[in-house]
Amino acid sequence: MPLSRSSVTLCILSLSFLCFVSWKHSRLINSVKKKKKKYHATIDVRRVVFPLQVRFHEESVVKPRKESLQRRKEKRFYRMTGEVWKLTQGQKLGVNEEQSASQRAARRRKLPETVSPMPVKRDPPQSKRVIILPEEPQANTEGVVKVALRCPSGRTVYRRFLKCHTSTVLLDWMLKTGYHPMIYTVCMSYPRKPLETGPLMTLEDVGIVRDTVLNVEEKDQSTT
Repeated sequence: MPLSRSSVTLCILSLSFLCFVSWKHSRLINSVKKKKKKYHATIDVRRVVFPLQVRFHEESVVKPRKESLQRRKEKRFYRMTGEVWKLTQGQKLGVNEEQSASQRAARRRKLPETVSPMPVKRDPPQSKRVIILPEEPQANTEGVVKVALRCPSGRTVYRRFLKCHTSTVLLDWMLKTGYHPMIYTVCMSYPRKPLETGPLMTLEDVGIVRDTVLNVEEKDQSTT
C-alpha cells in the first residue's frame, strides 16, 4: 500500500528532528568535555605554579628577613660582649702574596734607618660593672614584697625586696639570672605590658606594693 504524502512528510520531519537532537547532544557532550579538559588543565597549572610562588616568597621575602634579623641580633650580642672584631671582614690568605712581599721589601728599602716604629695605642681595658643586689630582707620585715620572675626557659625564680628599693634592681636581678636588659625586658603579668623602671623610681612607684609575678620577655626588634 503506497504511503500518503502526509506520511512521507511526517517521516522526513521525524528523521530531521532525530538528526538535530543527535547533533545537539554531540555538541553538548563535546562542550562538557572541553570544559572538563580546561578545568583539569587549570588545576594542573595551579599545582605547579602555587609551590613555585610559595618558594619564591620564602626565598625573596621570608629568608632575607630572617637573615637580617639574625645579623642585627649578632651585632648587638658582639657589641655587648666587646667582640666587635668579629663583625669585620678579614683579609684573605694566599692572594697576591708574592706581590705583597715584594712591596713590603721595597718599602723597607726606601725607609730611612733612623725611623722608629710608631707606638701602638691601645685602648684602656673597659671595667666591667659588678652587679651587687641588695641584701634580701626577711619575710616578716616591714615593707617587704616577694617577686616571682618567670623566665622564657620556663624556670621561675623568687626573691624578696623592699618597696623602697629602686626599680632598676629588677633589671640587675634579671641580668644575674642570665637575661641581658639590652635584649630582654621585665613585663607585668596583667595588664601585659613592659614595666617602666628608672633609677629615681622605687618599686612602690612602679606599682609593686604586694607580692607580684613578672615575666621576662624579648624586646620588640622593630622598636630597638
